[in-house]
This record gives sequence, C-alpha cells and structure tokens, in this order.
Amino acid sequence: MTTVATICNRSVAFTTPETPIAAASKLMRHGHVGSLVVVEQMNGGKRIPVGIVTDRDIVVGVIATGLDPATITVGDVMSSGLVVGRETDTILETLEVMRSRGVRRLPTVDRNGELIGIVTVDDLLEMLADELGELARIVAREQAHEASARR
Repeated sequence: MTTVATICNRSVAFTTPETPIAAASKLMRHGHVGSLVVVEQMNGGKRIPVGIVTDRDIVVGVIATGLDPATITVGDVMSSGLVVGRETDTILETLEVMRSRGVRRLPTVDRNGELIGIVTVDDLLEMLADELGELARIVAREQAHEASARR
C-alpha cells in the first residue's frame, strides 16, 4: 500500500512563530507557496511542526484588519490545533484525515514527530488522476485485446 511518504513534497517552506508576518509573506512569495509550516526548532535542529500559516490567514487576519505586518508575528495568526500526517500513513488514511478535519494541507512527520514534508489536496488529486488514467488504459487495452481476439 502506498504511503504518504512517497508522495509528500519534501521541499517544505517553513518558518518559526517569532517571524514577522511581513517576512513570512516574502518567504511565501519567494517560494511560490500559499502556506508555511510553522516549526519549533528543537535540540539538534529538529523541526517540530506546531502550526501552519496561509496567505489567507495573512490577508484576512492582518491586512484586512489594518494590523501592521511588520509587528504582527506568525505565531499571532497561525492556525492552532495543527493536524499532521505520519510518513507511514496510507493514502486512504491521509485522505480520511484531511476530509474529516477539513484541511487542504497536511504537514508530514517521521516517527519522532519531525517535519519531513507536506501533502496537499493538489498532490492527492494529481496522484489519483494518474491512477485513474492507468485504470482507463486497462479498459482500453482490454477492449483492443477483445476486438483482435474476435477477428
């Protein structure tokens, strides 16, 4: 069974709770991403995810309310109650977690709770589209085989 570790994006854009929103916005722009995983740096440099901040959090929580992005930090607006996936979770388990918790982005952690990647709804849609394409090719091949066998 395919695990989330095989499809998660291992190039994760991340920041810390102390980062000013203005700097976080620049990280998003530079990385062409719509979210940053918020991590606590632990002993040995381990990145333990504690939250996530999205471009929507910044627009709705900071810009639209007239707050100063230079003084408001990521920790002030990041989503709390972070949901994470484990690298050993199957794709179906990952889909169920994302569906039941209503999240579009799922940071992925190893057995020690350290950030190893992120999986998004877009990643899952792409993977499932590829799988459905393979199924369609099976049907087409079966039809061609049946047609040639009956000649």
